[in-house]
Amino acid sequence: MEFRIGDIVQVIDDDIEGKIIEILDSNIWIETSDGFSMKFQLKDLVKIQKETEPLLIVEKETIAEALQEKEHFRKNRKRTFSKKKEKQAPPMEVDLHIEKLVPYLKGLSNHDILTKQIDTARGQLEFAIRKRIQKIVFIHGVGEGVLKAELEYLFSRYDNVKFYDADYQRYGLGATEVYIFQNS
Repeated sequence: MEFRIGDIVQVIDDDIEGKIIEILDSNIWIETSDGFSMKFQLKDLVKIQKETEPLLIVEKETIAEALQEKEHFRKNRKRTFSKKKEKQAPPMEVDLHIEKLVPYLKGLSNHDILTKQIDTARGQLEFAIRKRIQKIVFIHGVGEGVLKAELEYLFSRYDNVKFYDADYQRYGLGATEVYIFQNS
């Protein structure tokens, strides 16, 4: 399946959809309906419709039948949850390197770059809280530590999170993991 910028896509096995805003090799950046930019692998997306495609006209009876079939399937499927598998699920990762966030660096001051990185981190953290994602790793790099210090200040303003250095073997010194406490 071929993807183009402007295509509307949905993430397979997740309730996320959005418009393609950038394509780099097998990585595709989408802007979600919440306004967040997220990176996915080509294999994790399915095209819903092209932005320029006309809407399909469907009879009311066809829609009603499809909804009944979906509801029947939803009621009859058996749910199995494995705590062991849930714990092994990889955390959500957000790469805050500026070249991953904006297409062009020309004309951006250090303040502009830091502001974009912090705004992205705040948006992704709030997205994770809303979607009840328990762990999120922010990849910030080592550098002079300014971004890491700003992230720690941001995270400390949330009562329901704790943060710590991410797994050294996987991320080195340049990442912070955030654990979000879920209210029942």
